[in-house]
Amino acid sequence: MMVKKIDHIGIAVRSLEKALPFYTDILKLPLLGMEEVESERVKVAFLQAGNAKIELLEPTSAGSPIAQFIEKRGEGIHHIALGIDSIEARMKEIKEQGIRMIQDEPKIGAGGALVAFMHPKSTGGVLYELCERKG
Repeated sequence: MMVKKIDHIGIAVRSLEKALPFYTDILKLPLLGMEEVESERVKVAFLQAGNAKIELLEPTSAGSPIAQFIEKRGEGIHHIALGIDSIEARMKEIKEQGIRMIQDEPKIGAGGALVAFMHPKSTGGVLYELCERKG
């Protein structure tokens, strides 16, 4: 699998409103935008951090994966997203090498990217996201 770059690092937070000032005022990272991803029951904010982005993830319901993550582990790093081309081919290649994927098909994530997650039980405990952006 050819990784082009680290696309972003996802950080789970209880509240975007409370978390954002640290990133924008203290770290001086530019806020690129915010959106809600209804399928994941999450509100996200993207910040530019050099060649990569930081994605802050706030749950919008108690049953969302991010809410469950925060309940178990507290706020903090949730995933690392790897920027790639040809997500379907990469998923096939990864599965053939014995890595378990969380979903069988890529789905649309924040910013319209095609995304798919590798199961952390197959990756040494780290949740990796494959991220294919068009254009």
